[in-house]
Amino acid sequence: MKLDELKFRRSVTFIVGENGSGKSTLLEALAIKAGFNPEGGSLNFNFKTMDSHSELYNDIKLVRSAYRNTDGFFLRAESFYNVASEIDQVLGKDLALRNYGGSLHERSHGESFLALVHNRLSGQGLYIFDEPESALSMTSQLNLLIEMKALVENKSQFVIATHSPVLLAYPGADIYQISDGGLELVDYEHTEQYRLMKYFINNHQQMIACLLQP
Repeated sequence: MKLDELKFRRSVTFIVGENGSGKSTLLEALAIKAGFNPEGGSLNFNFKTMDSHSELYNDIKLVRSAYRNTDGFFLRAESFYNVASEIDQVLGKDLALRNYGGSLHERSHGESFLALVHNRLSGQGLYIFDEPESALSMTSQLNLLIEMKALVENKSQFVIATHSPVLLAYPGADIYQISDGGLELVDYEHTEQYRLMKYFINNHQQMIACLLQP
């Protein structure tokens, strides 16, 4: 995939593509270039459990506007457990309660994710999420949309890699689709996520019969 320029024009930008297309690698590079720890966390997180991040960040240049964020968080589903452990270790019980609503390990995966978004993200921030739907039920994804709207109204910006047709429905968002031809802006109803989900809902019996035939 060749990419010369990627503009974040909206408060919410989604990056979609098949598994292995490079969307998580791109998101990771953006996060590192913005000053985040490769495994996730806020801008002051500095821990490492495995040195496995891509070197793509060395090849990109991040051009910022005059506006400066006062908050930020990089959250990736695959290392959320490590981030939660770091929060417990560094902050302790009292600060974890104040900043995150308590230990994230004492909740389910989905509950801890929403607790982090609701309690920790304060607005006027850059929030980079890698496949957040991995932790969330359908109802929780709808709740995340509500939380996102409140943060956007408080001058925040989101960059999210996702497979979720629910999250992709956020109004006014830019959706970049990664394919063999590169990166292109697409409308919501033209995404594979939307089209496949719509087709499955409308034709689930035929589709299951076809997929599972002897």
